[in-house]
Amino acid sequence: MTFVPANEGIAQLQPYQPGKPISELERELGITDIVKLASNENPLGCSDLVKQAVADELAEIGRYPDGGGFILKDQIYSQFGFNHNRITLGNGSNDLLEIFARAFVSERDSVVYSQHAFAVYGLVTQAIGAKAIEVPAKDFSHDLIAMAEAIEKNTKLVFIANPNNPTGTWFEEAEFDVFMQKVPPHVIVVLDEAYVEYFPENFNSLKFLEQYSNLIVSRTLSKCYGLAALRVGFALASIEVTDYLNRIRQPFNVNHLAMVAAVAALKDEDFIEKSRLVNKAGMAQLEAGFKALGLNYVASRANFILVNVQADPAQTFNALLKEGVIVRPVGIAKHLRVSIGTETENAKFLAALAQVLGLEAKA
Repeated sequence: MTFVPANEGIAQLQPYQPGKPISELERELGITDIVKLASNENPLGCSDLVKQAVADELAEIGRYPDGGGFILKDQIYSQFGFNHNRITLGNGSNDLLEIFARAFVSERDSVVYSQHAFAVYGLVTQAIGAKAIEVPAKDFSHDLIAMAEAIEKNTKLVFIANPNNPTGTWFEEAEFDVFMQKVPPHVIVVLDEAYVEYFPENFNSLKFLEQYSNLIVSRTLSKCYGLAALRVGFALASIEVTDYLNRIRQPFNVNHLAMVAAVAALKDEDFIEKSRLVNKAGMAQLEAGFKALGLNYVASRANFILVNVQADPAQTFNALLKEGVIVRPVGIAKHLRVSIGTETENAKFLAALAQVLGLEAKA
């Protein structure tokens, strides 16, 4: 059989590497008391309302889901005020990011995104064979002015995250508005808000959707809502943009149980508020722990924090694994990303970090 090479972008692509699973570490090291703070998951899991909603629908597993996602779109409309024809559903927000790129970008085009941004932006750009324009970060954050200036004649898409993963940094509404005014109207701007629920008072992106027809707001229920295993995301945009997105979206990309769970999760405001409180308390705990150890960190408005371990991150990561703690190297020198866990999980991480770095906490 003659070997048929893949497209050039695919052939050179390195697959996205997710956080190390607990089960994998158990197999490798034979330890069971493991804390995973690597994938920005909600340490509370999901709400009891979600569990009950999924249990009530188990008999429907043998049937295909509603390809149009009516029940979930209806809940999104009820909660956020956007009609069904302005909603695109995704198998998590990663699925949506790929849909955006496939809908608007060709190999003749370019895509703009920031240094130290979500790795998938670069991956989907490379897979299509488009030109990647990575704009240097400013203090670990998006330099929006420089990103606007980096747009070229063939730029079709700009990826922006607020808050940003993996740095946790953010920008304010006024900064974003100035940026959008500089972006040509034919360039699609994707505002990735995977972590927006943790500090909702920071930024109201939805009002900009009425002002800028080239804006897509992308959200996920994997983080604050606790549905990481079920993979549900949604995008809000103009009717015209949404129409193009739904032309290439797979008809059953969100399964029935995921949609049922998402509806229940969106309704459970008490669980979301509890998740916020746990996150803020955990963030304060880690910040205090880093200060006691003399370690610098990047202020975050997400459910994770980037810490300068003053050492090789790969070696520190591997040393922490042996202590039963999973965190995340993110390709930034001397830094590791740590998800916010429960009080007990955070305490175990801080103790393990002090041990592997040979540091002693100061009162």
